[in-house]
Amino acid sequence: MSLVTTFRVGGLTCHTLDAGLQRLDGGAMFGVVPKPLWEKRIAPDERNRIPLCMRCLLIEHDTGPVLVDTGLGNKEADKFLDIYGVENAGRRGPTQLDDALAEVGYTAGDIRYVINTHLHFDHAGGNTYVPAEGGTGERDGGEPETLIAFPNATYVVQERELEFAGQRNERVAASYLPPNFDPVSRAGRWQRVRGEAELLPGIRVVPTPGHVPGHQSVLVQSGGETACFLGDLVPTAAHLPLPWIMGYDLEPLVTLETKRALLARAEADGWVLVFEHDAERGLGRVVRQGRSYGYQPLDTPPGRA
Repeated sequence: MSLVTTFRVGGLTCHTLDAGLQRLDGGAMFGVVPKPLWEKRIAPDERNRIPLCMRCLLIEHDTGPVLVDTGLGNKEADKFLDIYGVENAGRRGPTQLDDALAEVGYTAGDIRYVINTHLHFDHAGGNTYVPAEGGTGERDGGEPETLIAFPNATYVVQERELEFAGQRNERVAASYLPPNFDPVSRAGRWQRVRGEAELLPGIRVVPTPGHVPGHQSVLVQSGGETACFLGDLVPTAAHLPLPWIMGYDLEPLVTLETKRALLARAEADGWVLVFEHDAERGLGRVVRQGRSYGYQPLDTPPGRA
């Protein structure tokens, strides 16, 4: 089964990369939406968890391959993997992301830019890795050394997000795990951006706060076409209705207004949307449904659900 879906945005070739699966509590994923409603869209398991893809985006650019988000990585213990129902082991490398990259002919060393939408463990965990036993030395205290996963890449994040992740307060400590981003800081590999910015011709980062204050989405634009990697602003196609907002979001009313503005642009201009966590629907468009929005498959005529 392929881990890759390829599509084009004007003159740019893009690939969604399936970096594995996790399972999170359905109630937390849908916030105030009642279970009888959300379970019709994504069925939970016996532990009330729903399956969530960890989908990344690879953009083939003249400057070199650009990777958006990096999945979970390989640093977590068995207890963590069980709690979150993680399936992301790789056959050709440390994780399934390595397998997906290999499927399109790349290795981690080929990546020139890594863009993190934010620094939660399921989006930035693959920024770094722990080598297999016997692969490298150890840090002080006998712990395995955590290494940069993309040795030739510049890592891009909103400056506000990096500062926020460093606070490590009790509300967010379980999501911001220092081994995912501290080694990048020590190596001096961050390119910190402030607000909306064109990273490369045709690749733009756009602040989309609400889930966390420094969250950003990524626009790919070429030949009059646009694709948007949404990150956790709209994690699955089931979250397209405006009030369907995760309980994980730190500022849900900010999320609401961010969604309202971005989805209006996406609907008006026919953007392709990339859903990072939808286990079944990685790509689609948005269609207006009354005062809110719903999912439109790419092969459906514009304006029809």
